[in-house]
Amino acid sequence: MALLSRSPSPLPGFRPAFGLLIAALSIVVLVPIVTLLGHGAAIGPAEIWSVVSGPRVRAALGLSFGMAFLAAAFNLVFGAALAWVLVRYRFAGRRLIDAAVDLPFALPTAVAGIALTALYAPNGPFGSVLAPLGIKIAYGPIGIWLALVFIGLPFVVRTVQPVIEEIDAELEEASATLGARRPYTLRRIILPTLAPALLTGFALALARGVGEYGSVIFIAGNLPFKTEIAPLLIVIRLEEFNYDAASAIGIAMLVISFTMLLLINLLHVWSRGRTGNV
Repeated sequence: MALLSRSPSPLPGFRPAFGLLIAALSIVVLVPIVTLLGHGAAIGPAEIWSVVSGPRVRAALGLSFGMAFLAAAFNLVFGAALAWVLVRYRFAGRRLIDAAVDLPFALPTAVAGIALTALYAPNGPFGSVLAPLGIKIAYGPIGIWLALVFIGLPFVVRTVQPVIEEIDAELEEASATLGARRPYTLRRIILPTLAPALLTGFALALARGVGEYGSVIFIAGNLPFKTEIAPLLIVIRLEEFNYDAASAIGIAMLVISFTMLLLINLLHVWSRGRTGNV
């Protein structure tokens, strides 16, 4: 019962709310993960490794995690800059841009994939201009990266934006008064304050990109060993009724994702401790 111990609160209903929380968490998160791991245990580590070590699976996993990481890294920089502009400056069309940031949240991912493909295909408005230059966007890794940038950008912007709003502009003015240049102020004052939020936004964008399916399959081309992502390969194995292979790929993605998120969270804790935000 020590788990249910709590400080007195004027709001009643802790036990029902706590029970509802545990039930919802179990249904949405714990039960699917436990089921997947249980099926993996039934398959056996040797069979899982046999599936995961196959060249097609390794290529799909490398493409999914590699493009997700590159997209999240791009959004980390561009999203922070966009959030800074939206908070610190007032200009015509600001509210429209601020509303457009949330568009990937509201837009179905399949619609986003179709729209990006129509724009960047070799016969599309942008693709037809880039094709003569030897730049291929749609049906290649760059198209996958572009789709993941599109769906991951709001996570960084909306995570960093409230923190920027809390930074007092007088800190920057005081730094400038003391003779510090803008790069020094950015490196020593702004970035340490934003670091925890930046890492959180990066982790959210990375997690979303790794499991993204709808917006990617239309623009990827889906060629094995070239543009085939891991979620698509799981769907293919399920359509083949090869549930063991699908589970093995899912477990591999789960382990890699947990490892990456654990490292990011450790870095997040270190960053918060360094800046005193504990």
